[in-house]
This record gives sequence, structure tokens and C-alpha cells, in this order.
Amino acid sequence: MKFDVDDVTELPRLLELPGVAGVDRPREQQLEAVYFDTENLVLAAHHITLRRRAGGEDAGWHLKLPVSDIERREVHAPLTGESAVVPEALASLVRAQVRDRPLVAVALLRTRRTVHRLRGVDGEALADVCDDRVEADRLAPQPAHESWREWELELIDAPVGLLDAGRQMLLAHGVRPSDHASKLARALGDRFPAEPPAAPAATPSGAVALLLLAYAHEQIRALGEQDPRVRAGEPDAVHKMRVATRRLRSALATYGGLLADEAGTRRRRQELRWLAGVLGESRDEHVQHERLLMLLKSEPAELVLGPVEERVAGQFAVQGTFVRDALVEVLNHERYFRLLDDLDAWLLAPRFTNLAFRSARKVAPYLLEQDWKYLRESVRAASASAQGHDHDLALHEVRKRAKRLRYAAETMLPIARKSSLRLAARAQALQTILGEHQDSVLARDLLLHRSATEAYLHGENTFSYGRLHAREEARGADAEARFRMAWKDFPRPK
Repeated sequence: MKFDVDDVTELPRLLELPGVAGVDRPREQQLEAVYFDTENLVLAAHHITLRRRAGGEDAGWHLKLPVSDIERREVHAPLTGESAVVPEALASLVRAQVRDRPLVAVALLRTRRTVHRLRGVDGEALADVCDDRVEADRLAPQPAHESWREWELELIDAPVGLLDAGRQMLLAHGVRPSDHASKLARALGDRFPAEPPAAPAATPSGAVALLLLAYAHEQIRALGEQDPRVRAGEPDAVHKMRVATRRLRSALATYGGLLADEAGTRRRRQELRWLAGVLGESRDEHVQHERLLMLLKSEPAELVLGPVEERVAGQFAVQGTFVRDALVEVLNHERYFRLLDDLDAWLLAPRFTNLAFRSARKVAPYLLEQDWKYLRESVRAASASAQGHDHDLALHEVRKRAKRLRYAAETMLPIARKSSLRLAARAQALQTILGEHQDSVLARDLLLHRSATEAYLHGENTFSYGRLHAREEARGADAEARFRMAWKDFPRPK
């Protein structure tokens, strides 16, 4: 917590705070921090702070990322390399916001800090009370200078209640909370970005356009949240980013009749499809690797002839590395950055048809009915298709239509929660069953055209690959049978 104070105010008796048994002798530090951002201060607009600090106990590069309205996560990097070049380990974590814009120094802060460390009954460090006298120079976009004094109460290892107790003590002492969220905000002054517009709230009586905008805000935010996690290789990040991409693309299709800019909508859907495809390649490799290894482990040992497990694992290791490198390259590509720019611009100024301003309660059921009809048509087409490759493609199309109906139902939760949840759950069940069928199709293709072929060319026994292929055929047939049963009583939207 930060507090604004004048030049002559003295600290109150910190020993009177609950749980505080001692206060260390004050330690003085000379700190110098250079803050980095884009020229249009995009990091500040997202409540992200990136600085290079010299002096004090925590010298180094600091990146502060918002976790919630009151919590931020700090990531550090050492002071190595050029002082004006942000370490890649930190730069990659803000690439979704910065994109291909250069990071430049926007402010220089020199702080004379006096630290009062609060300790508990066993000598443990509870918190620091910092008395800061700050000289700040705004470097961009227009130079300016300001100086001030502030107090900062920061927990080290103490209950959150100590913050509230400290706040109450300082308020009683005549000190007021700071008007600025950070030193950087104060240094930037009137150039500090305004709060971005909040996501709209959809209601049954409100315009149907609000259903789309509320859902789109949520998915675009998810894209930004998962981007650094994908770059860091965190588990499930690729899947979550892919789902957000597909949800957004699906919503633009369902609500396409509300959008006046047909060419722009078509372009956004195409680019989202491209991004989902790149993410899908990485995700599919992981899923297929786990699937085939699990299937192989369930085989009787006497029926596994040759180095089957080693070959499968080796192929996925090589291909997985290639796919991951390709994905990171795409996330650093201008095409991806322009897609993010386009989505931001669309959210700020969407263009709607007259239909978009009609009541959500009246228009939304019609949109849902349309997606249900598309699903029914795809089921009929699959039933009429000849067995083989075309039939597999037709069932995959059914899966995509079921997924679109599910996402459409999700967009309508604000106006009909129970019925939308039920329909989304039933559509997801179809999607899951047909996802198992598609995984079987992909696994058979990999076994035949990658694993068995390579084993044959190396003079190895291919018997086990044939067995695995046959088992995958059976799994695919079972999934299709379960889909037929699930479709028999699939509900029509009301």
C-alpha cells in the first residue's frame, strides 16, 4: 500500500502494529529505476510495469504482471547485457501486448529510500515500511519532471491483516492513501493511459450485440493471458489458447448477421482459423503421442515385436520439437501481431446492422436454431457419405458443427442460463465422442504413413503397428456407434 506524505511528516510508532515485536534500525538505499514501455504506453494501459533497477537489495530487471485487481506477480532477471535492452525472458512475457513495437525508456526515477523492517516475536521479517523521496523524469512522449515523498507498506511474510492494521494506523496519523497506483503512473502524469473500456454486460432485455461483445471480450482476454504461457511451454496453455481462438471464430460466425463489416468479419475468421490450425498442430502431436504410448503399453509384451515404443517416442520427440519451434515462430510473426491489432480495433469500434440492436431475448433463439439446423444437415450428410476417407471427413464436420452449437449456447448464458447450459452440455458430449473418432483417424494415419513405413524401411518387423492400427479402427467404430445413440435424442433448441 502506498501513502502520500509531505516533507515534514514523521512515521508513527510502528511497534504498536499487531504482531510486531521489533523494528530494525533504518537502512538507507539509493535506487535508480528506468521504466520501459512502448511509445504509446501499451504496458501501462494493461497495468504492467517493466523496469531496470540499480541499487538496493533487489537490483535487476523487474516485470510486474496483474493477477487480479489487488494482486500482481513479479518476475525478475539479473542485470546482464546492455542496459537499454530488455532481457528476452521478460520481453517474451509481454509480447502479446507489445507485439512488434520497440520497448523504449519512458521514465527515470531516482529514489532515496529509508527502510524500516518490521519483525515478529521470533525475529522473522514481517513487512517493510519504506519512506521514499522520489525525483522523477518523464522521458517520453513529452519530457517532464516531478518530485514527491511517499510511504509504502509491503508484506514479506505476514498475514494480510497487517496491511489493514497499517492502513488504519496511518490514516489515524493523518496520512492519505496515494492517488496513484504506482510511481510510474505519477511520473507519467497526464500521459498515463486511461482505463480501457470494461467488457459490456449482456441482459435478456438488452441488445443482442451485447451477447457477442461480452463473449468476444472474454475470449480475446484469454488469448492475451495464454500467449506468454504458450511461449514458456506451460502445460495445457496451447489447448486453452486454441479453445479461445475457436470460440471467438465460432461466435463471429453465429452472430455474422449482426456485423455490418462483412469483409472484415470474413478476414478475422480466416486469420483465427489460421491461428487455431497452427496451435492445433502442436496440440495434436501431444495428444497423439500420449494416445499411442498408452495403447502400446496395454499390448501383451509377446505381441510387441521390435523397438516399437522407442521408434514412436523418437518420432514424436523430433516432430514435437519441430512443431513447437514453428509455433513460437508464428507467435513472433507480423501476421499474428496484426491479427491482435485488428481484434483490439474491432472491440473498440464494432460496426453493426440494425438487427444487432434488437432484444437479445428475441434474436438469440433464432441464431441458436440456425446453428442447430447446420448441425442436423451435417449429420444427414455424414449418414449419406460412403465409408472411408469421405465418411471420416463428414463426421469431422459434424464435430465442428456440434462445437459451434456448443459455443453459441455458451454465449447465451446471460439470458437463459439453465437451458443454455443443458444444450451446451449435450453438444459437448457429441463433440467429445466425435473427437475420439477423429483422434482414432489421426492415429491410424500416423501408424500407417509414419511409424510402420519408417520401421519397414529400416528392416524392422511391422506386425505390432498393424495390431495397433486394427485396435484404433475398433475404437473409431465404437465412437461412431456411441455418436449415433447420442444423436437419437439430441434436443432441438427451444
